Amino acid sequence: MTDSSATPSVRHQVSPEEWQTRVDLAAAYRLVAHFGWDDLIFTHISARVPGEPDRFLINPYGMLFDEITASSLVKVDHHGEPVMPTEYDVNPAGFLIHSAIHEARPEVQCVLHTHTAYGVAVSAQEGGLLPISQQSIFPLARLAYHGYEGVALNDDERPRLVADLGQSNIMILRNHGLLTCGRGVPEALLAMYTLESACRIQILAQAGGGALTRIPHEIIATSVEQSRQVTKGKGAGLAWPGLLRRLDRLDPGYKD
Repeated sequence: MTDSSATPSVRHQVSPEEWQTRVDLAAAYRLVAHFGWDDLIFTHISARVPGEPDRFLINPYGMLFDEITASSLVKVDHHGEPVMPTEYDVNPAGFLIHSAIHEARPEVQCVLHTHTAYGVAVSAQEGGLLPISQQSIFPLARLAYHGYEGVALNDDERPRLVADLGQSNIMILRNHGLLTCGRGVPEALLAMYTLESACRIQILAQAGGGALTRIPHEIIATSVEQSRQVTKGKGAGLAWPGLLRRLDRLDPGYKD
């Protein structure tokens, strides 16, 4: 179990709505670590601060994902400057990617970016994500791609990143990794779960060496409606409570 006492609680310094967002975002960081999607300290998840559209929460740069708590998350402004006391820096590449999307897409509340081995492997393939699994049909219905331009440090990449994402909530960053957006933390996390699963299945299927059967486009075109039906219209809200219960069994310290 992690020692969350090292970070003083900010619960009474923020609104109830911000606190709930902090808890959800900390939960997402812990789940990313639990699923093995983290890359030490080098990826990031952000969430817009309720009632403060120009500010968002992001990981304290240097803290491992399974150490992150609701109180340790860093609140930054649109310049990437912390607006509450913190001893941690902000990942400059993380700020560039997340701030660009939050600024361009006001309906996006959460952005999640990973560098998993399976995700990067698929991102390096010329054909990208292939329609070869049930998991793949959901991201393929709305999948965007962004070409690699090096570590995301140059401001002039922002408009190209935003243009490539368009109105999609799922993107493969070529030679880099995966990115999902959501109207809340649960939606971004569950979208990443499906995308990561599709990438893992693809690499395993390709490793088998045999010819692959592709799912027809006609089926992919109906995947959004299929998703709505199979989740009873609840979307990410169907699985999210169970994931929180799992975290509570493992270590409820993310809520501190």
